[in-house]
Amino acid sequence: MLTGSEIRRKFLDFFVQKGHREVHSSSLVPANDPTLLFTNAGMNQFKDVFLGLEKRDYNRATTSQKCVRAGGKHNDLENVGFTNRHHTFFEMLGNFSFGNYFKKDAIAFAWELITSPEWYGIAKDKLYVTIFEGAEISPGQVLGNDREALVEWVNIGVPQNRIYQLGLKDNFWQMGDTGPCGPCSEIHYDMGVTASEHGHAECHFPCDCGRYVEIWNLVFMQFDRDASGKLNPLPKPSIDTGMGLERVTAVLQGVISNYDTDLFTPLIAKAAELTKTALKKEIEKESHAKSAASLRVIADHSRAATFLISDGVLPSNEGRGYVLRKIIRRAITHGRLLGQTKPFLYEMVFAVRDLMADAYPELQEVAERISKVVLSEEMGFSRTLELGLKALEEELTRSREKSNDFQEMHGIVKSAWQKPEIKKELQKAGIPEAELEGVAASPNVSQAILDGFLAFKLYDTFGMPLDFIEDACRDQGVEFDQAGFNHAMEEQRSRARASWKGAAKQTANPAYQQLAKSDFEGYRQTRSENCTVLAIIKDGQGAQELKPGDEGEIILDHTPFYAESGGQVGDRGWFYSDDHNTVVAEVKGCYYPVQGVRSHQVVAKQNIHVGAKVDAVVDTSIRQATMRNHTATHLLQAGLREILGKHVKQAGSLVAPNQLRFDFSHFTGVADEELQDVEDLINKQVLRNTKIEVIENVPIDVAINEYHAMALFGEKYGDKVRVIKIGDFSTELCGGTHTSQTGEIGLIKILKEGSVSSGVRRVEAVTGEGSLQHFQKDHRLENVVAGFAGGEAAKNPAEALRIELEKKDAEIKRLARELDQARMKSASSSVGSVTDKIKEISGVNVLVHRVDNLDRGQMRTLVDQLRDKIGSGVVVLGSAGEAGVALIVGVTKDLTSKVQAGKIIAPIAQKVGGKGGGRPDLAEAGGKDAGALDAALNEAYSVVEKLLA
Repeated sequence: MLTGSEIRRKFLDFFVQKGHREVHSSSLVPANDPTLLFTNAGMNQFKDVFLGLEKRDYNRATTSQKCVRAGGKHNDLENVGFTNRHHTFFEMLGNFSFGNYFKKDAIAFAWELITSPEWYGIAKDKLYVTIFEGAEISPGQVLGNDREALVEWVNIGVPQNRIYQLGLKDNFWQMGDTGPCGPCSEIHYDMGVTASEHGHAECHFPCDCGRYVEIWNLVFMQFDRDASGKLNPLPKPSIDTGMGLERVTAVLQGVISNYDTDLFTPLIAKAAELTKTALKKEIEKESHAKSAASLRVIADHSRAATFLISDGVLPSNEGRGYVLRKIIRRAITHGRLLGQTKPFLYEMVFAVRDLMADAYPELQEVAERISKVVLSEEMGFSRTLELGLKALEEELTRSREKSNDFQEMHGIVKSAWQKPEIKKELQKAGIPEAELEGVAASPNVSQAILDGFLAFKLYDTFGMPLDFIEDACRDQGVEFDQAGFNHAMEEQRSRARASWKGAAKQTANPAYQQLAKSDFEGYRQTRSENCTVLAIIKDGQGAQELKPGDEGEIILDHTPFYAESGGQVGDRGWFYSDDHNTVVAEVKGCYYPVQGVRSHQVVAKQNIHVGAKVDAVVDTSIRQATMRNHTATHLLQAGLREILGKHVKQAGSLVAPNQLRFDFSHFTGVADEELQDVEDLINKQVLRNTKIEVIENVPIDVAINEYHAMALFGEKYGDKVRVIKIGDFSTELCGGTHTSQTGEIGLIKILKEGSVSSGVRRVEAVTGEGSLQHFQKDHRLENVVAGFAGGEAAKNPAEALRIELEKKDAEIKRLARELDQARMKSASSSVGSVTDKIKEISGVNVLVHRVDNLDRGQMRTLVDQLRDKIGSGVVVLGSAGEAGVALIVGVTKDLTSKVQAGKIIAPIAQKVGGKGGGRPDLAEAGGKDAGALDAALNEAYSVVEKLLA
């Protein structure tokens, strides 16, 4: 029996023998594609090739692509664990033709691989095939049945009674509302009667009871749908196929559930070990109870979490990080259902690594980092889940109490309606007797119900899985409001779709699509002469010329201008006329509208037309500054990994002429000492003046596995790559421009380090002239420090400045204390002289006094002194200062039954634009209008008088 790994390998080997290029799986984070939350199909990494936006040096490819469907449009999360074939993470085997072969070869390849004894050897009598039956694709646009596919299936030997025609939903594929689309053909496998989820003893294809499983989908891209819905034939029809590795492994290993294959059983066993669960007992339980799926959930989710974190996603409260957090929390909660309350999921990472490392060797290096991320999330979620469990219990208790109250009320009403005198009064009120009899006879059917919106809040806020909430309801006899939950879920998904904006990618602008690749000469030179203007784009449309002052884009046949990519900004410069002297256009930037085609963003200075000859000249000062920063970025990444650990992985970068910015994965802030160590280490590399070695056209697998080159986050690499090697210190895949030796950088100065998001840090730095300017600023600051810090500043200016500032700070604090003491002393000394301000109102002594520039604590102390002074009465104090107005009212204990401090202070506070409150014997308030303070204090006597009246 073939193992899952062998099945994957056989698929790739088969298509390599058929002339396909084996392409490594792309990241789960789609490169340069805002339309996707995660990579969810094998064709994602080839989307730009199908759209005509990118050109590659091969026209046949095969892959085993990592995929995740757990957010956005494709969301399988809630089904995972409860069905045989739903997963968050899965692998999609595929073969692709970019205008090379079409239906005939695609069908022949598929049938040979599946049925040949040399390959998978699946029995032909277990297979069924579907084709497109034809349908109205858009209003007025009818597409007939896929006769061509039918003929090819029959020719290959499939009996016609095993070929079924299905409609638009099942057998027509489209990339989006517009763009490539076409009919598809599916291969299904009969799993047998035991696979029927509805217990069908006898059913026939295409029954959807679970017995007949789709294992391969062949998509025939043959049309380009325009905005009107019209299908235009593609000049080069293409092929995109997808076969789920997990599904075909279940078929070839003779099991019904994907979870019973060797792609999952080792993980399920490890999950049982870590949760201290009896494996055989739990598997037996899960096989008989749809609600018991915890081991399957943990096994699946540990795969998804491991690969998502490996590809740079970190838990957070938005976007991809939010989906990852939900996946991790769902797995943790199912661990708790099995009785494991301690962290365990972080150890599943190593089980995933051991199982998948053959196909994904990069897991060997990053598993330790991934495990730390998962452990951190487990520790945080443990605290959150405690709050969630408490909230769930409170809601369930509230639901039961509501039900009990209703039942009690129903009994009272029913009893009352049965009394003749009450019944007579109700009849007088016009209520029909039949209705009264019906109400009296109705049973009390009220059951405790957990509101669906409240349940969704627990699900969304605390990460509590739906099945966990449903189980809790069932255990306590509370009905679950499924409709309300579904409504809340749909509202949340709508908000998520709105927040994850990104228009569907369109086919390439025809103005760019047919252009040949620009010959890039910028690695060797910054000036290219006799360049031909191949195309001019103005306002998104092709044009024949630009006039002086016009802005547009120009494509040349060869150019030295670097196009923005890999974090490095595009070059700037000029186009000169063929006299080599007159500037005809200023180049503001350069980018790729289509892979391989460099578009120069220009402002015309002279007339320039298609076919003209120009000299393309890069601004060397900007290029050289950018090169220094790019080489420094490579040194910085290597330095961070050396000092902080190998878990450091790039999460974004900006390489501009004036600065460099580097984002990387790390769990805590970088200490000043660590940052200094990094700066010292990378500047030693600068001083060594190491030669930068550039190795061109290296096979991607050789670069990763033999050179151990670092791949950059979010970057899409071809089959051949460029390696930048700086001695033994740094080796990276990079297409950017670099210095020839590290000494050309001059000096790398790290300016600051901070947080970008959870688990992602950012370092900003300067080099060359930027670091010189920073040095000069520091030197001027040193001179200033030396002016008041004396000789110590010459040894260590920063320490000398720190000491001086601490001295000044201590002096300021001492003076502030002395000032406060003087103010308090002055206020306290006035206590003896304020007795003349005491007024007797209705037999109560009332003292009102203004004491400016006292803080609240000092005012409380003074109130206590004055209450002691007058023995029995009310004290009202007001103070105006920089912070505004402060009021305080004190009432002696013997009077609080007659008059309360809070009632006195409220109307006074209103006079100064504030409000306040407090205890009966002491109340405080604030205000904004210091000019109204005297009038407000004068009002205090009348306020007390009204309260005593």
